[in-house]
Amino acid sequence: MSDNDTLQRFLFEHTPIRGEVIHLDATWQAILERHDYPPLIRDILGEMMAAAILLAATLKLHGRLVIQLQGSGPITLMVVECVNAHELRGLAHWQDLPESGNLQSLAGNGTLTITLEPSEDQERYQSIVELRGDTLADAIMNYLQQSEQLDTHIWLAANEERAGGVLLQKLPASGETEDSDAWNRVIQLSNTITREEMLELPQLQLLHRLYHEEQVRVFEPLPVCFRCSCSRERVVNMLRSLGPDEVRSILEEQGNVNVACEFCNQKYDFDSVDVEQIFAVDVAPQTSKSKH
Repeated sequence: MSDNDTLQRFLFEHTPIRGEVIHLDATWQAILERHDYPPLIRDILGEMMAAAILLAATLKLHGRLVIQLQGSGPITLMVVECVNAHELRGLAHWQDLPESGNLQSLAGNGTLTITLEPSEDQERYQSIVELRGDTLADAIMNYLQQSEQLDTHIWLAANEERAGGVLLQKLPASGETEDSDAWNRVIQLSNTITREEMLELPQLQLLHRLYHEEQVRVFEPLPVCFRCSCSRERVVNMLRSLGPDEVRSILEEQGNVNVACEFCNQKYDFDSVDVEQIFAVDVAPQTSKSKH
């Protein structure tokens, strides 16, 4: 079975450590087909998409997880949204990009924001931390340390063909006789992983390469896909929020109202008839109260 666009969960037997491996192929290509990102931007965005899936799956989130990077350097904004731990979309904004640089030099004085929006009737959660680290993996681990999560390590990689990552998390002790050295040992083994291995090795082969001396249990892989949540209905609601005067002024100036989704580049066009229909529904019909 192909492990393209799949999340592979695993755990270490008799040890409170779990992990995940992600490969994004067609999902990643769907993003690149819609935007011509320079390699420096492309690779960081791909890593962020892999990280979003890994974090959402770890949290077993039903709803939306959004990772947002805002910077003062060449990278001004990067956003990835993950819905129900398997649907992804993302975008990036940049300016005056140099030929090379790490995350810190490209983003400058920035922030990393992670937002959780459960689909159930639960409270929305958002945490913002200062952006620190030379790589996105460094920045996310810094976030996890400050947010008082369980011990978690993450490794990320991306290129023009694929994005991938590995996540390990130490769980609370179960009360069984615990291998006190297991966490340090597994982290040391994981630190031997190369960027090429993360992107090129099949998931089960990668796990065997890293942990063949450990007892590892793997679960059924879970599918991942690109999907944008934009729709004409959402764009109509956005136009309504602007108000009739603002939208009609755009219509008068441009002839049509044209809206493009930044995530997927889908175009939504509205002519004068469409605009009048949008705001006609806001006018309640007058009805007679008399009885006949």
